[in-house]
Amino acid sequence: MHRSGATMAWNVFKFCTALRGLGSIMILLVLGVVGVTYYSVVLNNYGPALYDGGLDSLTAVVVLILFHCLLVMLLWSYFSVVLTDPGSVPPNWRPAMDEERGEADPLNGSEFNGLQSDPSNQRIRYCRKCNQLKPPRCHHCSVCGRCVLKMDHHCVWVVSCVGALNYKYFLLFLFYTFLETSLVTLALLPHFIAFFSDEEIPGTPGTLATTFLAFVLNLAFALSVLGFLIMHVSLVAANTTTIEAYEKKTTPKWRYDLGRKKNFEQVFGTDKRCWFIPAYSDEDLRRMPALQGLEYPSKPDFDSQEF
Repeated sequence: MHRSGATMAWNVFKFCTALRGLGSIMILLVLGVVGVTYYSVVLNNYGPALYDGGLDSLTAVVVLILFHCLLVMLLWSYFSVVLTDPGSVPPNWRPAMDEERGEADPLNGSEFNGLQSDPSNQRIRYCRKCNQLKPPRCHHCSVCGRCVLKMDHHCVWVVSCVGALNYKYFLLFLFYTFLETSLVTLALLPHFIAFFSDEEIPGTPGTLATTFLAFVLNLAFALSVLGFLIMHVSLVAANTTTIEAYEKKTTPKWRYDLGRKKNFEQVFGTDKRCWFIPAYSDEDLRRMPALQGLEYPSKPDFDSQEF
């Protein structure tokens, strides 16, 4: 029996409802991996090496300083994602159709003159599940059961959606996870190679197993996170999201593509001192409506109704 393409087509996002059952288990899993790694690197290998003297002690100092600095940034970014709401539609929200004209674009003063505020030039969108209007780039999450501002995806690792208000924190979590896991992989590589040598390896079976496990886990995460990080950097450079890319809305005339520099500023802010920490400057929060997730500047004189 033949079926039409529309009938056979299926949406992978509808299977995401099964993710509800994971809950905080994933947070415990992340902390468990961090715990195993910390025990292996700090307590089992490089902590004791501080007392060896010579080059071994110097190497241990460098490794431990970098390890703890990256770990602090990783955990700061991670819990910023977990604890920050991705953004929901305010009650009784309506598009700002009658904004004042003739002023500099609110994104960042005169630097963004010529970019027009978005809500006034798009058709109204409505969510049948939430029974409310939806701002531009807002999507309904079947896992959270609500509309999320500039939704990118629902992430099992943070037990929440990644959206307008926590996307920067998510990217920094990926960035520092890659750096940390790469450092751990390189730091434990000599110990991992020693497993396959004929020499006697100091340590108990438990500590050796922990070192082996930590190396394998961090190598696996480094490789997988690298691919994910490259994908998201390319999305930021085009000012699009995972869902928008999936729905094939990133055409050559994508309305939100303001140029690479402004695209990155839409996510990280204009204050580059804050680019590598999970926070925004007060000035950016005041002058950039895009960071609030309700309106986005688009290309001037853009006729497409895609969003």
